[in-house]
Amino acid sequence: EEPKQREMELEKEKEGVFGCDLGEHLLHSGRDVPQVVQSCAEFIEQHGVVQGIYRLSGVASKIQKLR
Repeated sequence: EEPKQREMELEKEKEGVFGCDLGEHLLHSGRDVPQVVQSCAEFIEQHGVVQGIYRLSGVASKIQKLR
């Protein structure tokens, strides 16, 4: 019974990311971040300009005080 269950789990992991519940996908894949998101981030970091890309927007009033 266990090999059959593992086979079903592996088949589930092969299913696409798009169009399915994200929480369920992450639960079944055992990942914290979908592979497609991780691959995109790695590509951007290797081939793109990343300075400031992951910044959080600041509160406008605090930004004005700094200026």
